[in-house]
Amino acid sequence: MNKRLLIVAHAPSPNTLALREAAERGATHTDIENVEVTVKAPLEAGPDDVLNCDAILLGTTENLGYMSGALKDFFDRSYYPVLEEKQGLPCALYIRAGLDGTGTRRAVESIVTGLRWRWMQEPLTLRGEWQEVFVDQVEELGLTMAAALDSGMI
Repeated sequence: MNKRLLIVAHAPSPNTLALREAAERGATHTDIENVEVTVKAPLEAGPDDVLNCDAILLGTTENLGYMSGALKDFFDRSYYPVLEEKQGLPCALYIRAGLDGTGTRRAVESIVTGLRWRWMQEPLTLRGEWQEVFVDQVEELGLTMAAALDSGMI
């Protein structure tokens, strides 16, 4: 039976769209055999998507020291409907931060703690001016999440 990875990532610019596409590219790598990947913008994703996944990868921009309003909206709509059923859900996060990303990370971590989801690794914060290596880092994160699902590690 295939496992399901949900990628919910805000992509308001060409660079952040490249990051979301990189996450999907990593998660759908040819070595991954038993993982279905669904990619949605936060305003398109909702509780049913979370209830039907086995792991979630979140992506957000840093907006005024906080997560994107779109990702916050996703959490607002999904929090209570998934709270009981999805405790322990494996998750990961990448943040595209023009500054340091600390406030954004803290905000998402607070919500994830309330949901009792389980971090697969430290959040990936892509700080400062745009660098092409950000794309590789997010692709690797997508691959890592999918490989962990595929192998039964999560």
